[in-house]
Amino acid sequence: MTELPEYYFRIRENGAAVFRISTDNRQRRIEMEEIAIVNIRNGNIRPHGERALSDDETAIIEEWSIARRAVLAERDIDDIHRAIDHLNLTTHWVQSRASDADLEDVTDRLLLAMHDLRSLLVRKKAERLNNGDTTPTAQQSPA
Repeated sequence: MTELPEYYFRIRENGAAVFRISTDNRQRRIEMEEIAIVNIRNGNIRPHGERALSDDETAIIEEWSIARRAVLAERDIDDIHRAIDHLNLTTHWVQSRASDADLEDVTDRLLLAMHDLRSLLVRKKAERLNNGDTTPTAQQSPA
């Protein structure tokens, strides 16, 4: 049998419930003792019940939080790249396959969403230019 990790993180919307894993009982059953709740948005680590977390437990939870934030950030940017792909596919659909009824159904919502997005992108770009951020933009990748 593979060695179990010492801690298990049950993912929640803003973080996780943290459990200590134990098999130190007569039946060798897996026992999960909830030790804390972690909120990755604000960094709050709240011990479960009256329990006090050790320095090692706090460090493990903080390391997990850093890694989790990195995973979520990677997913966010991946979602944006997928959105770009979907916009391109939508353009092709409009040009080649959409019926008049299809277009009537989606045109206003698409135009509003694209106008909103364009307005924000232009404003953020102007802010970066006004702040002297001359970081070159990434070239389109063939993902």
